[in-house]
Amino acid sequence: MVLLPTLAKGVIVRRPGVMALSEKLQADGTAIDTMRHLRDRYGPEPVRLRITGRSVAMLVDPADVGRLLAESPEPFALATKEKKAALKHFQPHGVLISEGTSRERRRELNERALRPENVPVDAIVRDEADLLTRHVMSTGELTWDAFAQAWWRVVRRIVLGDRARDDEQLTDDLKALRENANWAFLHPKQRDLRERFQRRLDEHLGRAEEGSLAAQPGDLAGQVPHWLFAFDAAGIVTMRALAIGGRGTYGILESARLWPTTPVILRESTKPTRWHGTWLPENTEFVVFAPFFHRDPDRLPYADEYAPEIWDRPLDPAIVPFSGGPGVCPGRDLVLATGSAMLDALSEHLAFPKLTAPLPRTLNHFGLRMHATPTGTRVS
Repeated sequence: MVLLPTLAKGVIVRRPGVMALSEKLQADGTAIDTMRHLRDRYGPEPVRLRITGRSVAMLVDPADVGRLLAESPEPFALATKEKKAALKHFQPHGVLISEGTSRERRRELNERALRPENVPVDAIVRDEADLLTRHVMSTGELTWDAFAQAWWRVVRRIVLGDRARDDEQLTDDLKALRENANWAFLHPKQRDLRERFQRRLDEHLGRAEEGSLAAQPGDLAGQVPHWLFAFDAAGIVTMRALAIGGRGTYGILESARLWPTTPVILRESTKPTRWHGTWLPENTEFVVFAPFFHRDPDRLPYADEYAPEIWDRPLDPAIVPFSGGPGVCPGRDLVLATGSAMLDALSEHLAFPKLTAPLPRTLNHFGLRMHATPTGTRVS
């Protein structure tokens, strides 16, 4: 009742049909209530799951989440077996599934490259937001499809440069690879598709276009697929932020808290570890179900509300919309800058109705159709 609905929705790329059904059933609400029941029944110790051939533990204590993330990648490795099986479909050299010195080197590259100041984020976003605003003014509503088209133009320009703006084939091929990755071990790798995607990507990277992330030094080819993948989640967060009236970075953070786009955080122990008096063996997979920790009404009085003010003070250690510890998302600041720039640009000219509390625990972004009202300012 917790992991299966999450897997069905698609961990690497969301499945529209399953998302629609999940919203109708409010599947995340059921999963959160199940987690509350497990905590109340078994106490703070990790809940052991019966999975053949694997030691799997579900965390229920916020302090344990803080420890797990702070002590990564040793003794809690980010490169779990399941994560490797999924991500190797389209980013076999990505930092998330790297280990040892390779991980350290790639992590440093990501942290250096993914800085907002490396790209004219505001100018790029405003260009595409103005075109999207004109479209919305003509139709009277903002849909996910229209938003996603504009968002991907922003992403391709930020990551690869203006000449990649209209290369929809590149991101379509990546989406197809990510759909395969949803099945992890169960789907054969499509080497021809992977090679075609990499060739197109390498052409863009070869230009090292000034004003894009592609101009950053280092071996980017193995890391950029993950940057594009992560920006998909950032677009979902931004669209949902519009639906709750979010503005600025706090609007993006609250959207990611309310509806985590990484609902399951995984770590795998490299040695036996002790939890509340119990030893768990080496190679135990630890599971953090983020919606539970972000929307637990027993701990958080604002669980089902838009509460941007919480980001002004120290937070519960298990509220981790961008993960945490040494494995925190290296693109966090860039995502916040891009998403908040889009929120602010659209909100200058358009007003949208806001979802009100209690906010749904499952929100299908594919189905969002937001009536738009001009604010009175004109698009230049």
